[in-house]
Amino acid sequence: MTALKTIIMGILNITPDSFSDGGIYYNNIEEAVAHAKTMLSGGADIIDIGGESTRPGAEPITAEVELQRVIPVIKAVRKNLGNKFTISIDTYKSEVAQAALTSGASMINCMGGFTLDKNLTTIAAQFGCPVMIYHIKCKPKTQGKVRDRDIMQEVIGFFEVQIAIGVKNGMRKEQFILDPGIGAGQFGKNIEQNLEIIRRLHEFINFGLPIAIGVSRKSHLGLLLQKDLNLPEPPPPSELLAASLAETAVAILNGASIVRTHDVAETKQFVTVLDNLK
Repeated sequence: MTALKTIIMGILNITPDSFSDGGIYYNNIEEAVAHAKTMLSGGADIIDIGGESTRPGAEPITAEVELQRVIPVIKAVRKNLGNKFTISIDTYKSEVAQAALTSGASMINCMGGFTLDKNLTTIAAQFGCPVMIYHIKCKPKTQGKVRDRDIMQEVIGFFEVQIAIGVKNGMRKEQFILDPGIGAGQFGKNIEQNLEIIRRLHEFINFGLPIAIGVSRKSHLGLLLQKDLNLPEPPPPSELLAASLAETAVAILNGASIVRTHDVAETKQFVTVLDNLK
């Protein structure tokens, strides 16, 4: 019997200010391509390229600036590394998505679904590509106040509305991939709400669509460790691999089939064993 394979999405941020790897591949196409190659060698199935940081407090950028950052990298990655893998464009702007899809990308990963740019539905319908929608409460610059509420019902409602908008505008339901948006800041969730989503991830299975999870190096993990281990401050993102894999394991066991990560090789080894044990 062959184990069901968890899909690995490797993160390639072309930004000066992302929370974990900001600035490393910004304005350096050769380094970006080299990192994409390393992630593919480590087991990535998808390279997710983004030009705008979603860290809490991040300044928004124009479509023009975002295009200048990501399009040369998408073209270079596709030209140098071939066509045997998926390139995803991490954007909520329809202009960026369209340019990316005509430059070598074949998937959209969009913050907030269509809440920030409803024209994305037109682009997604035109190209017929997979679209990963992830739940947020607000833009990175204007963080929402985290409050007590039924977080699962809120995310389920978000998915229902976004799918309905997409289908109404020409998309097929099968194009959607669901990501509940684990994180703080613009994601509008506290530690317990993030943990609750991971524990109850199986409730999204009723949509009949792939479920993605992105917990890699997220700040709520550092805050959790600080609290429970009585640390003077949260560990930095670079030291959160083990914590990230713990949440990843529970997410996969509860139905996640796509994992978005900074640490591709380590995550690939981890999920390979986990997939064989399931």
